[in-house]
Amino acid sequence: MSHTPAASGSTSVTRAVALAVGAAAIVGIVLLAFTWPAVTSEPRDLPVAVAGPEAAVAQVTGVVAAQAGETLAPTPVRDRAAAIDAIEQREVYGAIVLGSAPGEAPEVLIATAANPQVAQMLQAMAAQLGQRTGAAVTVTDVVPFDDADPRGAKMSAAAFPLVLGGMAGAVIISVAIGTALPRLVALVAYAVAGGLLLAGILHAWFGGLHGSFWLNAIAIGLTIVAISAPIVGLRSLLGMPGIGVGAVLIMLIANPISAATMPVEFLLAPWGAVGQWFPPGAGATLLRQLSYFPEANTAFPWTVLAVWAAAGVLLTCIAAVRESKVVDEPEELATVG
Repeated sequence: MSHTPAASGSTSVTRAVALAVGAAAIVGIVLLAFTWPAVTSEPRDLPVAVAGPEAAVAQVTGVVAAQAGETLAPTPVRDRAAAIDAIEQREVYGAIVLGSAPGEAPEVLIATAANPQVAQMLQAMAAQLGQRTGAAVTVTDVVPFDDADPRGAKMSAAAFPLVLGGMAGAVIISVAIGTALPRLVALVAYAVAGGLLLAGILHAWFGGLHGSFWLNAIAIGLTIVAISAPIVGLRSLLGMPGIGVGAVLIMLIANPISAATMPVEFLLAPWGAVGQWFPPGAGATLLRQLSYFPEANTAFPWTVLAVWAAAGVLLTCIAAVRESKVVDEPEELATVG
């Protein structure tokens, strides 16, 4: 039974409408993925140290908890030195240091490099504390941004291009190279070249990164391969749909919850913490700590990036083994024949 022109036209129109609705749904999902973290972002349980005499610390901790609600999470520490250590190790965002002698003015410690928004919040709290005590509260920036990037804009701006670059490299390698093993070689070369090039731009040229150039280059290269290797591995195993699966995972799931431009505590729990288990979040955290918080423990982000990179390499190796078996089978059949 043949289809009439009218029926074929109706089917084409139905298919066109379905495709248009599906495309609109994809746009909506993308919009939600990128705007949801910003729309729902709100400071919650930001750790702040409180140092000084035990009675004064208990009083101020209660006042801060009552006034700030869920915004701040006061944590008592021994003294000013302990508060600075906690800031430099990224255990807290700032500190309130109370005078040990009667009438001694308190001090508020901030770390602009940890997050400018939180630093501004603590400065506002210092002003309120001054009004309550009638003393001139000193504000000390323990970890400021570099003079060449006083607001950290260069570092924040680099986060998304790093993700996009990792994905673009994965797509190019997956499409341009037909077999698995050469893709592994290309991944290594891409990580080395990308790490050196981007570190040269961000560290040596723009001045957005600090510390060791070579350590930053390694961190950038590992971030690139941690993003690109899983996509290449999925492409090698699943074919072209693997690129889509990897892209959705990185772009629509991992990147929005990476907390690259805001504190982890600003995202709805537990998504901020979950985001640190993916390459975009781990890479952004690692670069910030290498540049401004050398005392902080970087074992976790290094491990996350290494695991994702290794997973991508493993998937590609599995595909390579499968490809070799497919090639060997015809040769065996030809020999038997």
